[in-house]
Amino acid sequence: MRKSEARKLIGEAREAFDAGEWQRSADLHEQVLAHFPDEEPSAVWWYDAALAHKFLRNWEKALDLGREAAARSPRGEGDPAYWNLGIAATILRDWATAREAWSGFGIELPDGEGEIDGRFGAACVRLDTEGQREVVWIERLCPTRGRVVNVPVTGGRRYGEIVVHDGEPKGERVYDGTAFPVFDELTLFEASPLPTLEVTVAAGEAGDLEALLALFTEHGFGAEPASSVRLLCACCSEGTHQQREVLAGAQAVSLAAPEPQARLLLERWAGERAIGRSWSGLADVG
Repeated sequence: MRKSEARKLIGEAREAFDAGEWQRSADLHEQVLAHFPDEEPSAVWWYDAALAHKFLRNWEKALDLGREAAARSPRGEGDPAYWNLGIAATILRDWATAREAWSGFGIELPDGEGEIDGRFGAACVRLDTEGQREVVWIERLCPTRGRVVNVPVTGGRRYGEIVVHDGEPKGERVYDGTAFPVFDELTLFEASPLPTLEVTVAAGEAGDLEALLALFTEHGFGAEPASSVRLLCACCSEGTHQQREVLAGAQAVSLAAPEPQARLLLERWAGERAIGRSWSGLADVG
């Protein structure tokens, strides 16, 4: 292949990329790279080819091409080639490559080998389930994975599941003057075993409902008013804690817990006060 032909194909590849024709863009980039893997601009070509495969959710190709892009990119300077490599490696559970990618980007990781389980702060993720979209809060376990700490209203989604999110924020949520990024979900990484339940509770005062939510949280389960607006979240040295708007009176509460444990905790909560606390209609909703 002559360089003049290569330049023409790269131009077509960029046009295809801009048009969202990811497969055509990737194919054209790879056609050129087979002949010119180490030209001065080849790091960009490798990166664009890997990125196209990320958009195609072809994670094996994104990993292979991402390695080539990262090998030609500067370390420790926040180069996006390392971030995209980290995403692909994480989804494929190639932890050695993921750790190398995050380090190459310039991120300090917890010591150890294998799966990364750290505290990277709070963020929001826009879940995308067959066209249904819902923004939930997560506790970030690594630069691209987070555990859902809301009880999702979308069918089939659950409290405690772990998702992989993209690296570019697509909005923000502001709480108490602090902005938290909103990322798009890339894939469900690990499902949660906790079913979603709904119950109607009667609380004499707001503190009663707060006590119920705290009781479920203390036992590793989820609970929140079904009508709550999921906008509030704050971090502290002990982890991420949801801040909820709660009201007294009868209302629906979403729970994430096995039904037997949910019943025991509801009975415990109701029995702590003789007047003002009751529950009814516990049902599995997904």
